[in-house]
Amino acid sequence: MALIALAADKGSPGVTTAAVALAAVWPRRVLLAEADPAGGDLVYRSAAAHGGPLNPNTGMLSIAATARRGLVPDQLWDHVQPLSGGLEVLVGLGIAEQAAGLAGLWPTLGRAFASLADSPHAPADVIADCGRISGDTPAVELFPHAALVLLISRTEPEAIARVRDRAAALTTRLHGGPRGAAGLASPAIGVVLIADPSTAGKLSGQVNDMLVHAQTGARVVGTIADDPAGADQLAGRKRGRLEKSLLVRTARKVTADLYQQFGAAWSVPADPHLGGRAEAGR
Repeated sequence: MALIALAADKGSPGVTTAAVALAAVWPRRVLLAEADPAGGDLVYRSAAAHGGPLNPNTGMLSIAATARRGLVPDQLWDHVQPLSGGLEVLVGLGIAEQAAGLAGLWPTLGRAFASLADSPHAPADVIADCGRISGDTPAVELFPHAALVLLISRTEPEAIARVRDRAAALTTRLHGGPRGAAGLASPAIGVVLIADPSTAGKLSGQVNDMLVHAQTGARVVGTIADDPAGADQLAGRKRGRLEKSLLVRTARKVTADLYQQFGAAWSVPADPHLGGRAEAGR
């Protein structure tokens, strides 16, 4: 099992929606961690399993005091809340100012997230929503502990240019310089495009060619549909068959492709009774 970190360079490309969608269809038990230092969104957009609101004080905020005394991976579960639909979530900070309470603790969190795979009691993958990583955001301190860093991008030219430059900068920071082929170092860096399904295939190939030509060390690993209706269903704002939405169907394809490419390194067998909760946001 593994830590998978999701992030974006700038703007609002849909990192949280992508993180929830991937976690909702993940084939094994998964913990979704809102690790954005600017604050989380799920408290405002999702209901708890009991039907009421999520508790903003239980999650990254409550874990800050625990982590200063050391953090055993299984302790993460003490700060987790289930969403309606069953997805287990570590709720993010309320506002950016609260990130001061996590100063110096991001590597500790990264180690705990990555080591949750080895828990003898409740092993799980962790999908971490790290938000925007432009500037000096401390969330990048999670990345050295990740198996995979996924940069989420829309397909406007300026967004593609930014994700190219961000991927190259991350490769230099994490791997020491540009690499000519994907998967040669850990964490691997992938790009997930949020795209119109009718043009996703063509755009994916074009963006991947650009990333290769620029020797960024990153590759396009999949596309998730730009599906506002599906996003509303995922957040519980709209009724409908979520599992049939373009959002969930394309997220399921991305997870399958990730496991085909990287799954050999995530060797803990899947538990058929865990994961794959396609109604997590309802």
